[in-house]
Parts: sequence; structure tokens; C-alpha cells
Amino acid sequence: MESNKKRKIVIAIDGHSSCGKSTFAKAIAARLGYIFIDTGAMYRAVTLYALENGGIVGGIVNDDAIVSLLDQIEISFRFNPTRGASDIYVNGEFVEGKIRTIEVSNFVSAVSSIAAVRTKLVAMQQQMGKKRGVVMDGRDIGTVVFPDAELKIYMTADATVRAQRRYEELKAKGDDVNFEEILENVISRDKADMSRTISPLRKADDALVLDNSSMTVEQQMEWFDAQLERVLSL
Repeated sequence: MESNKKRKIVIAIDGHSSCGKSTFAKAIAARLGYIFIDTGAMYRAVTLYALENGGIVGGIVNDDAIVSLLDQIEISFRFNPTRGASDIYVNGEFVEGKIRTIEVSNFVSAVSSIAAVRTKLVAMQQQMGKKRGVVMDGRDIGTVVFPDAELKIYMTADATVRAQRRYEELKAKGDDVNFEEILENVISRDKADMSRTISPLRKADDALVLDNSSMTVEQQMEWFDAQLERVLSL
């Protein structure tokens, strides 16, 4: 068996929106020298493209129109040394900021529930993680994308706490946002993610639950280090 330091694994992080999955996953990837793949950003990218190209008009999601756009969408990640993380591009265009708006947030659950969208992106994600040594976060990583991941984590936090974090993040960017609107979006996304027919958000049977409602980033990383040590010692 390979030594603990050399053996690379897949780390699957699932959970609710705005509970810090991406921040947590990025920190883990940086610490281990793994590749970080933000699957939520991929679904947001498709949603943004749909908004800009006729797939969503007047607040109506047109499933058939979005499916017809899929072959036009090329998603890639490029490492940004300035922030120590990967930025997302759609057809060569930098869209990291554009995919984080409340407008995209309002439609991403509906777009991600389209079977053809999930099929396309899951295939891309599985290809990206073939060589192991990846940290991937999303809604169905441990249940659908990588059911054989060596370490599965299910993250959650109180809805009000998550809405406050999202509110502060958007305000810091200079966005004019309303807390109640964000809280409503968080709650509605939870409901949509957990009740959709295709790949609903649920905890994998062998996933470890991390409720970070009252945890600092340092405390979360201490918890992770203990779980990683346990897995690598098996």
C-alpha cells in the first residue's frame, strides 16, 4: 500500500447552499496540493449562459431551449495564483463574478434539475476526477458523481446563519442586496435541491456530517485533519 503522504484520494463534499462548501474545499485542496473542482460553479455557469442566450426569458426556465444550448457550452477552470484558487470560464470568458449574482442563484436549482444538464456535467466531473487527488463539492458528489470516494463530507448550517454569510459576502462586493430576499432564496433552494427527482441533495450513508453553524474556519480544518488521518490510516 502507498504511504499516507503519497496516496491520493477523492474527497467529496456535499451539502446545503451557502454553508461554506467551496471555501472549505479550496482550503483542503490548497493544503493537500489537490485539484479543487467547484461543481456548483459549473451549474451556475450553465444557468448564466441560459440567461444570456434565451434559455431563461421573463423568469421562465425553458428546459428544451437550455438542452439545445448545451453543446455550445465549454466550461474550464484556470488556476489563479493571486487568490490561490481556480477561476471558471465559459467558452473562454471569465465568469467568476457573473455567476455569483442573486439572479443566477434564483434559477440555478431549476436548471440543475434538468436531466440533460446533470448528465453532461456529471460526465465532465467524473472525467476531471479520474486520476484521484481531487476535492469536489456540490449536491450529489458522494451519491452520484463519486459514490466510491474515500472521504465523504456532508456540510450544513442553520439557514439564517447561511443567509447572513451570503448577505455579507455580496455586500462586501458592493451589491445592493436584501437580507430577507437572500434568506428566502436559501430556504427555497434547500427545498428545491432536496425534492428534485434527479440526483436530489441527500447525505450519503457513509458521509460524515459537519454542521459549521458556530464553527470557525480553523475549527473546521482541525475537524477535517482528524477525519483525513483516520481515512488514510485504513
